[in-house]
Amino acid sequence: MPAEPRHHAPMPDGGAHPSPSSSPSAASAGMHVGRRLGALIVDWVIASAISAGFLDYHPLATLGVFALMTALLLMTLGATIGHRLFGLVVRRNADGGVPCRPLQAVVRTVALCLVVPAGIWGPDGRGLHDVWAGTAVGRR
Repeated sequence: MPAEPRHHAPMPDGGAHPSPSSSPSAASAGMHVGRRLGALIVDWVIASAISAGFLDYHPLATLGVFALMTALLLMTLGATIGHRLFGLVVRRNADGGVPCRPLQAVVRTVALCLVVPAGIWGPDGRGLHDVWAGTAVGRR
């Protein structure tokens, strides 16, 4: 016997609760990992080129360029160059807004640079770095 659909009670302001499929985290659950990985590779290649051209391609310099580029672009545009090329955007999880707030962009970037949080994914499709920062990756 099929289960009955769940209906949401109206909110006090008269609106309906958002459906799970419309929330940024639910939207990111179906996001293809290939797009995210492709965006990350593009961003790393750009950071590597800048590091090779100006900073003797030192590994920490490359990481620093990557972190600075990522944080600044997330704070201002809501997406890195790689995200733009792959049609992605990083939204605030609380309200779905773009761009991230400065603290969210910094927390997400630092956690991403630690690598391990980005490799741990929750059931909603968000990496631990997105959970910590209160962000979600979605389609533009």
